[in-house]
Amino acid sequence: MIFRGVKNIHTREEKDYFIELVSLYIRFVELYAERHVLTPPCEDIDKIISEFINIGVINSIEDIQDLKDLLGAKYAPFVNAVKTVISNGPELAEIVSKLNNSCRHKLQEEANRSNLPTIADFFCGAGGLSLGFIQNGFKIVLANDIEDVCIRTYEYNHPQVSTDKIIKGDIKQIVENVKEYIDDDVDIVIGGPPCQGFSEANRQRVIDDPRNQLYKYYIQAVTNICPKFVVMENVKGMLKVADQVVEDYRAIRAQKDGIIHTYDVAYRLFNSMNFSVAQNRERLIYIAVRNDVAAEKGITPESLLSEIENSCKGNKVYTLNDALASIKPLEAPRIKGITEEDSNITGKKIDYFDYNQSEYMKLVNMGTPTPFVFNHKARYVSDVNYEIYKRLEQGQDSTVDSIKDIMPYAHRNHCFKDKYYKLIGDRPSRTITAHLKMDCHSHIHPNQIRSLTPREAARVQSFPDNYLFLGAYLKTYMQVGNAVPPMMARGIAKILKKYI
Repeated sequence: MIFRGVKNIHTREEKDYFIELVSLYIRFVELYAERHVLTPPCEDIDKIISEFINIGVINSIEDIQDLKDLLGAKYAPFVNAVKTVISNGPELAEIVSKLNNSCRHKLQEEANRSNLPTIADFFCGAGGLSLGFIQNGFKIVLANDIEDVCIRTYEYNHPQVSTDKIIKGDIKQIVENVKEYIDDDVDIVIGGPPCQGFSEANRQRVIDDPRNQLYKYYIQAVTNICPKFVVMENVKGMLKVADQVVEDYRAIRAQKDGIIHTYDVAYRLFNSMNFSVAQNRERLIYIAVRNDVAAEKGITPESLLSEIENSCKGNKVYTLNDALASIKPLEAPRIKGITEEDSNITGKKIDYFDYNQSEYMKLVNMGTPTPFVFNHKARYVSDVNYEIYKRLEQGQDSTVDSIKDIMPYAHRNHCFKDKYYKLIGDRPSRTITAHLKMDCHSHIHPNQIRSLTPREAARVQSFPDNYLFLGAYLKTYMQVGNAVPPMMARGIAKILKKYI
């Protein structure tokens, strides 16, 4: 469940997360109240206590004082928000349903009863790869990541996934007993294990490089789960060791129902823009097929990769301008330390969406209208950087003459000439990366004097506008940059589902 009862909150991190969720609840109700004539808040104490229990913030009336103590100044606005939800019907209740344990429980029961094909997602991050498969009618039976903030974002946005199936922890501790976490057969294992030992490719196998132990545990997870298919995503640099990876998959001996199974595997380099993602992002995709499935369906990994590639033919290529269309223009904050604050000028974590969806965003949002836009907040820009952003033209980088007199890193242009780069609006965006959490100079907005916001980066990555990234502002960039574009995952899932 999204909320743990106040009695179960012990650490500072747990308290901060609890307060973040309560703040989201309050904000949703405030926004709704701005646009609607509301019925006076409910004053029935029994209904209020019952709703607190449904939400999950308390287990009984005896916990009220603990809730007051934990929330402090937020207690009164939270109580008023809950009263308002009780009094104003199903539309408002639906808006805050992801922040209600009772609503989530119903969704999870429905999902558990369904016969949808199943996915286990390792290194799930914020959930981009999972989302693409969910959008094609798969259900998640296990999601795992080691980052707290990623797990929280994943949990919020996937209310139909049982909380006990979203596991925060090191894959090393999970893989040996992975079947203890999974009740169903797993059709597909998906994930993108970090691999860093490419420079050693000519001297040792990647699986033996200590920097690539996580990849080794991913292979072990496949062996222990014995799925029908495996989808592994990684950076283009993994091409250097791709044949070694093929060897490792072909060496798998996985036991299921007393039968030993093997896998064949193939790989191909795909570009996300061919899946209509508004981004030039090359990724290496491995697909492995269990031997009995390959024989029964008459397929090979190569045939599946070719089918995925062919399915992209005719897809429209979208540009950065398509991703940025119909979203509120913002100004960069010029004062340090105020990025987390909401402002009409510099942006808000949650705001009403007052614009028509572009063709691209209709595709990303799957035609579903969204009343809100999340994480659309501009990043602080210093005086020097503001001037650099202003002088650069689209497509220009750190080496242009127009900024030589103020360029603070000119002596390092030979190392990273694109330390500063103004994006080109009428082309697919350059790759969105996790480095954006450090600085955004490499992704300057093509028409406004600022860098891309986390929401704009998420749109480029093909996340729907209703996908909310939790956590501190800079960590939202990390979550977005590390993700697999959902529409790319959607294209892969669509083909594999045909053979399940």
